[in-house]
Amino acid sequence: MCDHDPMIPRYSLPEMSAIWSEDRKFEIWQEVEALVVEAWADLGVAPAAAAQAVRTAPPVRAADVDEREKITNHDMAAFVDLLAESTGSGGEWVHYGLTSSDVLDTAGGARMASAADLLIDRIEGLFATIKRKALEHRDTLMLGRTHGIWAEPTTFGLKLATWAFEVDRDLVRMRRAREAIAVGKISGAVGTYAHTPPTVEKYVCNRLGLLPEPASSQVTHRDRHAEFLQAIALTGASIERFATEIRHLQRSEVGEARESFGKGQKGSSAMPHKRNPIMSERMTGMARLLRGYAQVGLENVALWHERDISHSSAERVVLPDACLALDYMLVKFTGLIDNLVVDTDRMRANLAATHGLVYSQAVLLSLIETGKTRDDAYRIVQRNAMRCWEEHTDLEELLAADRDMTLTSDVLSGCFSSDRFLRNAGVVFERLEALDR
Repeated sequence: MCDHDPMIPRYSLPEMSAIWSEDRKFEIWQEVEALVVEAWADLGVAPAAAAQAVRTAPPVRAADVDEREKITNHDMAAFVDLLAESTGSGGEWVHYGLTSSDVLDTAGGARMASAADLLIDRIEGLFATIKRKALEHRDTLMLGRTHGIWAEPTTFGLKLATWAFEVDRDLVRMRRAREAIAVGKISGAVGTYAHTPPTVEKYVCNRLGLLPEPASSQVTHRDRHAEFLQAIALTGASIERFATEIRHLQRSEVGEARESFGKGQKGSSAMPHKRNPIMSERMTGMARLLRGYAQVGLENVALWHERDISHSSAERVVLPDACLALDYMLVKFTGLIDNLVVDTDRMRANLAATHGLVYSQAVLLSLIETGKTRDDAYRIVQRNAMRCWEEHTDLEELLAADRDMTLTSDVLSGCFSSDRFLRNAGVVFERLEALDR
């Protein structure tokens, strides 16, 4: 896996890049080969000296594999030739009883597990940051919006709480996917263990922290890889949802939250006044890539018979690139949230600009409690709300003057209190505080 330069450097971070580097690929291929010979030595088949020789053989260099592959037209065969040569005496035991997928898929399982571990750490960091911000803003009053239109009062903390719980679900999915892909196989050409007993597979997988594929054919099965890519894409989709909200809140007409703007930063090459939500927009674009990679993972599930290699070329691109892209997204978006600028004054000003429209449901319910039918109560509130929209007049004043109004002034006034709308919202923060991953 990964015989190209994964992801462009602009969106690659060092830790994940190291996992998917060519050096790491050949390092873990060599580790699998060494473990197999050690297992044969434990069984008394291969000499102990051969196991030691393979273990201490010089690392196979990527450039040498590329050169040998011009002859073999097969990267694994090129690698095996070079490792056997560099081993010297005992090199004849390199790749003994194996087929290419024994090495490729076992090494791939180990690399994906390492990548998943790093992504899990990143997701945990994003969860902690959003949770902290949600609790910080639990009482930061703002407009709730549906369809882009004023709805009812909420708090910025409640908005962030929905994000935190979604990230927690992403974490659960990634841990489950990590378990799914942390498998290996040393079962031979069609998975029958004809030339390599299951004890060799058990030895190798145990040393690498993997479980054996229960029935592997010639490969570990690609529903596992598809699950991993789906978990990656879903996490990206979550980040996209959050980023889209920030983009809306940063709009000049809204102005309730915005990305931080560094000293010396330029928002536009032409317009000096610009402060654009560039990182949120970048998150949106990269999430599109992840969905495409997930689709490739699904296409790779259906292979011919015991295996073909239609999946191979695609995996060499999508697996490292998906991991690198999500890793970048998680780190950058965590920083974005940590430094997010929240304009609480603008939030309150926008709420006041509704002239009380967003309290309409409280009036509706109070009218029903006085004995009016739901439709009659709805029509009373609605016709005054439409005037409020059109005339920019205070809704409470319009309702107080309506001839059909049956609420006392105190009850009507109480309908226009944000406390009424948020009196039960504390349960969300109790659930959030109790959630510790």
